[in-house]
Amino acid sequence: MSGPSHADLVARTVANGLAGPRAATVLAAVERVVGVQSQDVRPARLAVRARSTGLRRSDVDRAVADGTVVRTWAMRGTLHMVAAGDAGWLVSLLGPRFAHANRGRRHSLGLDDALAEVGAQVIATEQPHSRAELVALLADNGIRLDPKTQAPAHLIAYAAMTGRIRRGPDRSDTEPTYVRFDPGPPVDEQRAVERLADRYRSGYGPATAEDFAAWSGLPLGKARAGFGEPGDPGEPELVADPGPTTRLLGHFDTYLLGYKSRDGIVPPEFAKRVQAGGGFIMPVVLRDGVVVGTWRMDKNKVVSEVDVEEEAQDIARWNSD
Repeated sequence: MSGPSHADLVARTVANGLAGPRAATVLAAVERVVGVQSQDVRPARLAVRARSTGLRRSDVDRAVADGTVVRTWAMRGTLHMVAAGDAGWLVSLLGPRFAHANRGRRHSLGLDDALAEVGAQVIATEQPHSRAELVALLADNGIRLDPKTQAPAHLIAYAAMTGRIRRGPDRSDTEPTYVRFDPGPPVDEQRAVERLADRYRSGYGPATAEDFAAWSGLPLGKARAGFGEPGDPGEPELVADPGPTTRLLGHFDTYLLGYKSRDGIVPPEFAKRVQAGGGFIMPVVLRDGVVVGTWRMDKNKVVSEVDVEEEAQDIARWNSD
């Protein structure tokens, strides 16, 4: 497959906030792409940096702490950082679908439907608790889960997908907490899918219904119904070429997770370096919408085989507070 044209890549990167005007707030950066992958807070912060100007790492933490953005399970059933105003309808639309998809795995871990329901209610507390504290709380209520297994993680995910909890403020980069969440009234599924499709077009277009399905995790039929005719890329506005643009993207950046295929975005020679196995997406150097290298941090300095001096300086500024 030939992949997207240069014009398509320009339009995609501008839409995604990776070229042209950059967001001035954490909220604007996150809303632009609907949500950024957030199972690890560090690359989630970097996703905001790549799409914003004038912010620092601590601004993301403040936006999380004050509730401007919320972290919960959304697209593809994975943890995302989304705008607070989007969290409720996204969970209502997507959460139950992925909770059902994980039912077999929960059963294999000893979490039958009744136990999962009771456990989800127990851990929906007003005060934030760490996973270890939730395991202890469950035990106090007669539900004993082995913390060495994946049972606690799957119960937490179930509670979030069914609209009982969300991620709370982190106590450190490696110790998250969880807190009660109310997603609000149920949504009309078709209207919510159409709403999500419109947001996806705005942040990722030009793209197809197949891309939308892959990004959202929705079944292709529902994605097509909400998106338009099969294979219809929509009619994105003409985008002026912003000129040569380089961005350093962190692990799991949403631009690399936004389409059914990475053809044209990740050249074949970088494919194995970008996807290192097990779905692990590595940090990349993106130039004009195409991956031209990878990078890493070594002793607080950016190391890359590509000249990225300006972006390296910006990451140093980003981390300076």
